[in-house]
Amino acid sequence: MKFRPELSVNQNIQLPFKTKVTLHLKREDLIHPIISGNKYRKLKYNIAFAEAHNHDTLLTFGGAFSNHIAATAEAGRVYGFKTIGIIRGEELHDKIQDNPTLKFAQSCGMQFKFISREQFRLKSTQSLIEKLKREFGDFYQIPEGGTNDLAIKGCQEILTPNDKQYDCICASVGTGGTLSGLINSSSLSQQVLGFSALKGDFLKEDISKFATQNNWQLLTDYHFGGYAKINGDLVTFINQFKTAQQIALDPVYTGKMLFGIFELIQNGFFKDNAKILAIHTGGIQGIEGMNKRLKQKQQQLII
Repeated sequence: MKFRPELSVNQNIQLPFKTKVTLHLKREDLIHPIISGNKYRKLKYNIAFAEAHNHDTLLTFGGAFSNHIAATAEAGRVYGFKTIGIIRGEELHDKIQDNPTLKFAQSCGMQFKFISREQFRLKSTQSLIEKLKREFGDFYQIPEGGTNDLAIKGCQEILTPNDKQYDCICASVGTGGTLSGLINSSSLSQQVLGFSALKGDFLKEDISKFATQNNWQLLTDYHFGGYAKINGDLVTFINQFKTAQQIALDPVYTGKMLFGIFELIQNGFFKDNAKILAIHTGGIQGIEGMNKRLKQKQQQLII
């Protein structure tokens, strides 16, 4: 597999305003075009475990534009696993060709089962898992978003010894797995900030289940209305960032985080001369699907 973790360099970001703060972006998006960023980190040890225990099928959960669904499908194709995606939303079963993420996953060989949102909320229950095993046979289950103990182990490898120089580590948060790994591998002297992509602060409890240190804070002001919700201000920011830095940002996670970091720097949230390291968690595949929605609404597209 063409994974290149060594390409995850810390790139200096030229800020468009006067400040003593410095910002670097860890380019985890460069590891792989699809299994990029935290998806590679989360799948690494799960794939190894599945192989070691002679599983031939991976089953996981996700929404219509899930980076995790796309990454799991690609990993299955490369490593020779059958893959099954349990997708939120029964109405999507005949719309696969209209959805770039699902269309890609299907091209990798992923089999889908579309379930209602009510059923999807039961994704962690033994009753649903047993029902799926009766339908599909034996499989190795990976949770929605990929977060489990093995995923945390992989995400702990994002930070390197050289990253001890930073005062603050920033990451977007979906299920909390990536942030937990960063917390566990950070120095106690470092502050770890999570920028929630979801509305509400319920993720604190999920992060606390895996985090082994208390040097972290969850920020909930930059979700732009909720998961996969965006507005014109965010699209403008992502496009300006791409033009200035030549770096694409996904609109669900990293784009929101960097919007928040820029605003916090301007508002004096960070101390003078603070060195910030933000994690680019990949997910660029999601831009196509988001642009399809924006085009339907006749709104500005992401470049």
